[in-house]
Amino acid sequence: MSRTPEKRLRLRRKDDNDKGVGKLSAATAKYLQIDDKFEVVVAGKKKMELKAIPLPDIPENEVWVNTEEMRALGLADNSIATIRKA
Repeated sequence: MSRTPEKRLRLRRKDDNDKGVGKLSAATAKYLQIDDKFEVVVAGKKKMELKAIPLPDIPENEVWVNTEEMRALGLADNSIATIRKA
């Protein structure tokens, strides 16, 4: 029985992102087998599910999330989170 791949990445606040949308590297999305949605878990407590938009110009170790959404969860810029397919 194989587990879903997951990776620890940095969450970056971006004002131009829509709510409910997370932008990540196309290579990272392929590695994590993400095609539609992914789950973000910070410290095992704070969770959110985002619609995935893979882009080639985003660094492989980052996920870009809406600033207001991160504030609502109490997450700082550059927080480390576990990312996996939803």
